[in-house]
Amino acid sequence: MLERQTAKTFQDLLVWQRAHAFVLAVYKRTAAFPGREIYGLTSQMRRAAISIPANIAEGFAKRGKADKARFFNIAEGSLEESRYYLILSQDLGYGNAGEQMELLNEVGRLLKGYSRAILDSCFFAPTLAQRLFASHS
Repeated sequence: MLERQTAKTFQDLLVWQRAHAFVLAVYKRTAAFPGREIYGLTSQMRRAAISIPANIAEGFAKRGKADKARFFNIAEGSLEESRYYLILSQDLGYGNAGEQMELLNEVGRLLKGYSRAILDSCFFAPTLAQRLFASHS
């Protein structure tokens, strides 16, 4: 069994590293967008993408587990917003978003696992019945 090392900074978190890689991919993708999108889709995509690792970093610094979970939840919201922008940009003919979508899906899985670990470690963690219900809704 592998022993996990405690993260000393947010940069030690795999979820933050992959989210940061996603931001870099979004910047590369949007650099090829038409100039007319600079204040539209380009700006929105970059803002939403940046929000993911930024909220992971801010949540990492919070002391309370509820505060941590809140920032990770905000990051999850920004992740879904980014997902929509990838779909939109592809539908507008700005190239295939497959690689960025795969990276975003990976970030989503990691973020969900990290959030669940934080919530499960709280004294008010959901009961087994609540977790089972949530996974089927």
